[in-house]
Amino acid sequence: MPRSLFAAASLAALVALPALAAPAPVKAPPPSLQDATVHQTVEAMKPGQYLWAPQVAPEGPVVIVVSIARQRAYAYRNGVPIGISTVSTGKKGHETPTGVFTVLQKKVDHKSNLYNDAPMPYMQRLTWDGIAMHAGNLPGYPASHGCVRLPLGFAQKLYEVTKLGLTVIVTADAEVPRFAPTPSILSADPGRAEPDLFGGTLWQPERATTGPVSIVISAADRRMLVLRNGVPIGSAPVKIAGSVTGTTAYTLGAIDGAVYRWMKLPMPGETLEAPVEVTPDERARLTVPGGIQKAMAAVVTVGTTVVVTPDTLRSGGAGKPMRVMTTGK
Repeated sequence: MPRSLFAAASLAALVALPALAAPAPVKAPPPSLQDATVHQTVEAMKPGQYLWAPQVAPEGPVVIVVSIARQRAYAYRNGVPIGISTVSTGKKGHETPTGVFTVLQKKVDHKSNLYNDAPMPYMQRLTWDGIAMHAGNLPGYPASHGCVRLPLGFAQKLYEVTKLGLTVIVTADAEVPRFAPTPSILSADPGRAEPDLFGGTLWQPERATTGPVSIVISAADRRMLVLRNGVPIGSAPVKIAGSVTGTTAYTLGAIDGAVYRWMKLPMPGETLEAPVEVTPDERARLTVPGGIQKAMAAVVTVGTTVVVTPDTLRSGGAGKPMRVMTTGK
């Protein structure tokens, strides 16, 4: 797996949103992400600028991480970073919710049904009550009504490599990400979750037969949810040795016989290098019931994402509650 974010040739692809005044050119950083100039370049990107190098990882599922504090979006494919972009998130009073989302809908030419038919090109919906990623104006600070605005070029390129059901993590420095499921995960009553998701072990892969698989593990609930295409297909109690103090994300990098090689994804603020493989000792911290572990082998593939959070996945659970999105379509 590459140890750098971009090949040397692709690092020159630092571009700006055409609708904005073009920022001064930025010298392309060296290919090694361990070089300090790479971080300096990412931090110094002006509004509308982005880096894009999909050839570094030409195939595999995509995961997106949005940092509100840094006003940056990071795109990973098969666990390898393929792009970084400036963004504009929600302004005061319309803050972008933090959480672990799935892409519910995609539309190239979309107009807002909440804000006077405002254009939302290359829209990728995160919630049914108005939160999405799309191309828009980037003034250099949070200015949207809750959406994640992207440079037009980056929004178009990202749209071309994503699929419904992929994982989007929105995080802020002051608050760890929350698990924000699709409405089908919870009942119509925001305060009452489907009992079969939290009352034992569930395995119903027929709920969603195709699509990307993502797994969310709550340390507060000692519970694991398995989602395919954003729909829960499995749930089981788990044991976690030691404490979980922050949100971490992992992707399955390879399957070698009976060995699953999980890679830890760098979160915003961490070193932006290729993911580091999880050690056997780290894997041993998590204990999953044998029955569901065997069942999961039929749906887990290279690129499957795991998000571990210290928060609860349900209202009324122990720990800090998630932000629940249950508004109907």
